[in-house]
Amino acid sequence: MAVLTNPPNRSHAALAKELKVVAQSLGVQLQVLDAPSPDQLDSAFAAMTKERVAALLVLTDSTFLGQQRRLTDLAGRSNLPALYSQKEFVVNGGLASYGPSLRDMYDNVAADTCRQDPEEAKPGDIPIEQPTKFELGINLKTARRWESPFQRTCCCARMR
Repeated sequence: MAVLTNPPNRSHAALAKELKVVAQSLGVQLQVLDAPSPDQLDSAFAAMTKERVAALLVLTDSTFLGQQRRLTDLAGRSNLPALYSQKEFVVNGGLASYGPSLRDMYDNVAADTCRQDPEEAKPGDIPIEQPTKFELGINLKTARRWESPFQRTCCCARMR
């Protein structure tokens, strides 16, 4: 399995470290591939193909979100089932996504901001909240494409 990271995103190093521990406990080999800029996506996918990666996890990142169409196309051309954290990837042909509802988070920020008195409020007065609503997205057209190969190669299928 591979995980796509963007090194300038400080959370990615910690997440990759945790994912390696989990992968090792499951007996899954994890390859961490860095793509700090859009022009390095092709080489990351070439490395995945060379290493015969069975699946991909794309970590949350604004650079990746801006490249969602390209990432889903690269995953499709590489015959690589991929999981994303935003549903926009699924809308653009990605296999599956699971993550916080961005719409819900934006609505909460807007509501919290509106509750502040503009004359007295400071930006630091707006509360920071953890997401409470999560969304699972599956692109059925893409899922049908992966049905047989994914069942054969997925680490979950091997554990059944």
